Amino acid sequence: MAKVIILGSAAAVNDFDHDYTHFLIVGEHTMVLVDCGSNPLGKIKQQGIDDEKIEDVILTHFHPDHVSGVPNMLMHMWQLGRQAPLRFYGLPHCINRTEDMMAAHNWETWPYFFPVTFHRVRERERAPVLDNKDFRITAWPTDHFVPTIGLRVENKITGNVFAYSCDTAPIPSLIDLAHNADVLLHEAAGEGPGHSSARQAAEIATEAGAKSLFLIHYLVWNADPTPLVPEAQEAFAGPVHLCKDFDEFEF
Repeated sequence: MAKVIILGSAAAVNDFDHDYTHFLIVGEHTMVLVDCGSNPLGKIKQQGIDDEKIEDVILTHFHPDHVSGVPNMLMHMWQLGRQAPLRFYGLPHCINRTEDMMAAHNWETWPYFFPVTFHRVRERERAPVLDNKDFRITAWPTDHFVPTIGLRVENKITGNVFAYSCDTAPIPSLIDLAHNADVLLHEAAGEGPGHSSARQAAEIATEAGAKSLFLIHYLVWNADPTPLVPEAQEAFAGPVHLCKDFDEFEF
C-alpha cells in the first residue's frame, strides 16, 4: 500500500519538536514531496530514503512556511551531486514567485546543476496535477490568504483516496475534495480567516463521508495541541489522529 510520511506538523510558528507542515507521499514506484518550508533532506535521510527517488514536488501556496526551504533544498541536492530531474507543480501565483526566488539566488550560475522544471496547475476544482504509476493527483482551490490548493490523491493500485485540505477556512468544495476519502488530512490552526478549527475539520470529514481524520498544521508555540482530538471527536464519529513529525499512515 501507499503511505504518507509526515515530515512536519506545525502551523506557521514551529518549534524543536514540530517542523512546518510538509510530507511525503510514497508509492510502490514513486514519491511526491508536498511543500518545503524547511529543508526536508535530513528527515528523508533519517527515513532511509535516497532523495534522488523524489522526482516530484507539489507546492500548495507561496507562504514562507510552505516554500522558503526550496532554495536550500535545491542547493543541498546540487552539492550532494544529484543528477536526476526534479519537477515542481503549483498554481501560477506560487510557481512564478518560486522561480523569482530562485533567480534572486542566481541559481543559473550554479555549475552542472541538475534539470528542474516548473509546471503550473490551473486554479479550478479537479485540476490535474500529476499522473504517474502510483497516483492520480488533482487539486481544488481553498480559502486562504493567497491562492492555495488542497489535494486529492488516488492510489491507482488499491483505489484508496487520501485528501489534504491544506490551509483553508471551511468551504463547500472541501466536501467534494474529501468525498469518501479513506484518509482526510485537515489543518487545525484554529477558527478564523483562512484557517479551520479541529471541530470545523471534523464537520467537513463528516459531511464528506471520510473514513478517518488526521489533524495537522496546528499551533505548537506555547500551546498544547492534545485537546484538538476530543474537540474533533465531538463532530466526527470515525477515528481521529493528531499528526506528529515522522508519523506514517497507509492508504
